[in-house]
Amino acid sequence: MVNQTSAPILVTGAAGFIGAQVARMLLDAGHFVVGIDNLNAYYDVGLKEARLDLLKGRNGFSFHRVDISDRQAMTEVFERTKPSYVAHLAAQPGVRYSLENPHAYIESNVAGFMNILEGCRNFGIQHLVYASSSSVYGNSPDVPYNTEQDVDHPISLYAATKKSNELMAHVYSHLWNIPTTGLRFFTVYGPWGRPDMAVYLFTKAIRTGQPIRIFNNGDLRRDFTFIDDIAAGVVKVLMSPPVPGSTNQNGRHQTVSPLYRLYNIGNSEPVDLMKMIETLERVAGRKAVKEFLPMQPGDVYETFADTSALERDFGFKVHTPLEEGLSAFVDWYDTYHTK
Repeated sequence: MVNQTSAPILVTGAAGFIGAQVARMLLDAGHFVVGIDNLNAYYDVGLKEARLDLLKGRNGFSFHRVDISDRQAMTEVFERTKPSYVAHLAAQPGVRYSLENPHAYIESNVAGFMNILEGCRNFGIQHLVYASSSSVYGNSPDVPYNTEQDVDHPISLYAATKKSNELMAHVYSHLWNIPTTGLRFFTVYGPWGRPDMAVYLFTKAIRTGQPIRIFNNGDLRRDFTFIDDIAAGVVKVLMSPPVPGSTNQNGRHQTVSPLYRLYNIGNSEPVDLMKMIETLERVAGRKAVKEFLPMQPGDVYETFADTSALERDFGFKVHTPLEEGLSAFVDWYDTYHTK
């Protein structure tokens, strides 16, 4: 286990929803954390700065405002801070936005990830954990999704960039013996969440009396996963890198590098979208005005994680019930927006 006397841990996307929570948990455990983020305007920069403010005053935390797609700046960060582990959580998120601004996804999610991999190669990183996504499964009817499935047919550019990250990580594990672990996140929600995601959008609409937009006429299912569970899983996996000579999980073919791992991390209990809305209405104490719309391009019908490999290899399982998580989010939302 890393401790305070070791090199720091680099967390990319430290002002982001997941990155900020991972950085907080690492600091709570006594680690030094180097956070980087470019604080772009994809969504409210004030929210990103507020997350960051919770970290900046803490002992052991330093921050660099850097764009991961800037190769020279990223090289300088690695040279200056000499991290031991990397939790790569920075990315251009969002399925629908990839229809409007595809170049942002290539610059951040592909070129940026390349810079992370090169930093890991050139500076002897002990373990790289990076965010993948349940979006890579596309509209596969084979549920629950497991990491042995074919994911060669993404239906959004965002998903394609996340699949490319997995392929690139395998190359670096194979050629340069870099321990890498990809985590496919499933519909993360909770306090300090992103304003472009359903739980935030719906809560805002309920509080302001505006209609919520319900796609595919409400016939959608999501494996909603609470932020604290996701962040705890990232930290647990980060501290347990694959080791040379180990057997790759899930009986993968021998052609797969033993230093390359891939896991789902989700609640393993998909919820009908309309049930989620009913639960949110209950904890918010108000009914939503509903606007039913057709399916959006790039969206998937269902997400459903098979997390048996994560449970087997790390003894880790997501545990926060939906109503408890939604209550925590609504409490945070009301407090944050009445300051």
